[in-house]
Amino acid sequence: MTPRASSEPTPKGRGRRPGGVDTRAAIVSSARKSFAAKGYDKSSLRGIARDAGVDPALVHHYFDGKAALFAETMAVPVNPAELIEHVLDGGREGLGRRLVETFLTVWEPPERREALVALVRSAMTSDEAARMLREFLGREVFGRLAASAGAEDAQLRGALAASQMIGVVIARYVVRVPGLVDASRDELVDRLGPVLQGYLVDGSVAPE
Repeated sequence: MTPRASSEPTPKGRGRRPGGVDTRAAIVSSARKSFAAKGYDKSSLRGIARDAGVDPALVHHYFDGKAALFAETMAVPVNPAELIEHVLDGGREGLGRRLVETFLTVWEPPERREALVALVRSAMTSDEAARMLREFLGREVFGRLAASAGAEDAQLRGALAASQMIGVVIARYVVRVPGLVDASRDELVDRLGPVLQGYLVDGSVAPE
């Protein structure tokens, strides 16, 4: 029986690591170091592959893009890219409601919530973690959503939407503010959906 590639000694010098059971771990380790040192925006898949000693094609083999790799390094239990595609699928109409529904759907299951709460707490206490999460959310989540609306002030709109949803998840799941904790998902979607729609698509939201 032919031995698996990963069981072979790693070639010395500049040779690239062959695919195998340790290759994925090497990519994740390299990515974690790159994101920590350079931030999300300045890290590249090619650079991560080079530091891991693997062919760049192997990064794409194991991970569906930089967002998925980042999620792996931060122990995020979902693929953010897939979630954002779901939110964008319906077009501009109802974008705010779909965003709130998706966010709450991700956070509600207890088996996911523990990891996500740990991620948020890390970002609240570590400048390094905060920078990585901020750049990731700005580019891959709220930046994409705001850009989809075609507004000139997409960066501001995305930042407003991010502040709203990050504030909600911290208050509901981390600090556990009464009222927010007790509200149902449907109640929050009904109240927050129009606000997010205003931020991302329709313009400013007048206070009630």
